[in-house]
Amino acid sequence: MERRMVATVTDCPGRLVPVGTPITIPKDNFVTITQSLGGNYTVTYNGNMVRVDGTDAAALGLEPEVLEFEAPDGDDILEDQVWQALETVYDPEIPVDLVNLGLIYKVELDQAAKRVSIEMTLTAPGCGMGPVLVGDVEYRVAQVPNVEAVQVDLVFDPPWSRDMMSEEAQLETGLFF
Repeated sequence: MERRMVATVTDCPGRLVPVGTPITIPKDNFVTITQSLGGNYTVTYNGNMVRVDGTDAAALGLEPEVLEFEAPDGDDILEDQVWQALETVYDPEIPVDLVNLGLIYKVELDQAAKRVSIEMTLTAPGCGMGPVLVGDVEYRVAQVPNVEAVQVDLVFDPPWSRDMMSEEAQLETGLFF
C-alpha cells in the first residue's frame, strides 16, 4: 500500500469515499496519498478517505497521468484498446481495476456510430461512488482512438459477487477461495 504525504497546492476537489459526497480540501493542507492507480488518487484528509480525480492532480502538486494508445491502421475502434482503458479505472477503496473486480459485464462496439456501449455494475448497489466510477469509465474509454461516444449503463442483474473477481484480484485483496 502506498503512503506518501503531500500538501495541496491549490484548493483540491474530491469526493468522500464511499458515500461520494463532494468536498474541497483547502490549499496548503497535508493529505496522505494511499492509492494512485489509473491516474486517480485516494487520499486521507482529516481522517476521511477522499477520491481525487486525476484531472485535479496539479492541486496535489502532481503531474496528471496521460492515457496513450497506439493509433490503429484504420478508423475502427479496437476492442482491446477499450479493455485497456477499462483496466485503468480502479475502485477507490480496493487497489484493483474494475475489469479484474468483475464489474464490467459487457462491451459492445458500434463502428458505424463510433460508439462504445458498456454494461457495468458496482460491488454494492448503494455505493455512493457509482456515478464517479461511471464517469471514470466514460472519460477513459473516450480516450481510445476513434471513439466519439461512450454509453455506460449501470446494471445490478446479475448481482455482483466476489466469485466474479479474477484470481489475481482475489489474491490482491486476500479473498482467494
